[in-house]
Amino acid sequence: MLKKLDWYIIGKFLRTFFFTVLIFSMVSLIIDFSEKVERFIESDITKYEIAFEYFPTFLLFILGLLWPMLTLIAVIFFTGRMANNSEIISILNAGVSFRRLLRPYLVTAGFLSILYVIGVNFLIPIGNAHRTELERVYFGRNKDDGKTANVHMFVAPNTKVFMTHYSKRDSSARNFRIEHIVDNKLVSLTKARTAEYIPGDTARWRLNNYEIRNFDGDDEELIIGGSRSSLDTVLNLKPADFFDFRERRTALSTPQLIKFIQQQRARGAGNVRRYEIELARRSSQPFTIFILTLIGVSVAGRKVRGGMGIQLALGILIGALFVFLSQFASTISTDANLPVYLGMWMPNIIFFGAAMYFVATAQR
Repeated sequence: MLKKLDWYIIGKFLRTFFFTVLIFSMVSLIIDFSEKVERFIESDITKYEIAFEYFPTFLLFILGLLWPMLTLIAVIFFTGRMANNSEIISILNAGVSFRRLLRPYLVTAGFLSILYVIGVNFLIPIGNAHRTELERVYFGRNKDDGKTANVHMFVAPNTKVFMTHYSKRDSSARNFRIEHIVDNKLVSLTKARTAEYIPGDTARWRLNNYEIRNFDGDDEELIIGGSRSSLDTVLNLKPADFFDFRERRTALSTPQLIKFIQQQRARGAGNVRRYEIELARRSSQPFTIFILTLIGVSVAGRKVRGGMGIQLALGILIGALFVFLSQFASTISTDANLPVYLGMWMPNIIFFGAAMYFVATAQR
């Protein structure tokens, strides 16, 4: 059961946190606007799109990145004030243990984690999708990194497609090849000099100047279509599969991201790693809020000489170290020899050890 003391701390926590969010939001908007004001003027983007589409989604993106660190700053700020006003000492002298004091902090951290989970898995990706589309259309950013040369892709469990070149301009491919494999044996091979995607309800491709080879043990059947012949075939392959925008992983909700990873794995695509990193990041950062809350209470819960300035500086330093370690973990997680979840959870593991040390020290 939550007591009056708990509600008192929870109220202070939430008010300070959302005030911190407001301050950082205003600063972020001013900085981003000053950087992009020339682009806004030179492009065809409207004032309505800037005010009601771009900046709201930009704020969602920034807050998604800073949410754990803002929690740390808020905890240190209001807890430091309580410590300097001798409120923490009075609470402990009244017989409240330090562990009991942590309860309202962890309850509030849980509430903020729920908000963050909803945001990072659903709301923020929707905003990122709209924001990156605006940047691509008006600013020429978030360009496509999709592969177009020597493309290998599984379109079915036993069907592989290869092409030496794909043209995104007209959705055509050169040196197109379809391989059907059963029990690790090639049973059918279809080649075409060129292939064209035919728009419609089904993913239909038109193969030009084709030849088909069917294998049955030592027997081989050859079908040659000729230079002017064409053959239509349905494949689980669409032009969208050749596009891979730089920020696409942040623009997919978590269910979409999981489905996309499964599809790319089935197709043998080589761009799955960074999407797996994004999924692991979304699962690890909600727990970061609890860890940084524990660190913040332990650091700011004692009265120190120099006032809150030292405590805030220490909090910002800890937050900066966490951001640096997170970026480092994201970089080393691209190494295929390191499990993705181990790499992305590494900052949490390290900072959890630090949190336990700070909590033990604070209790003494």
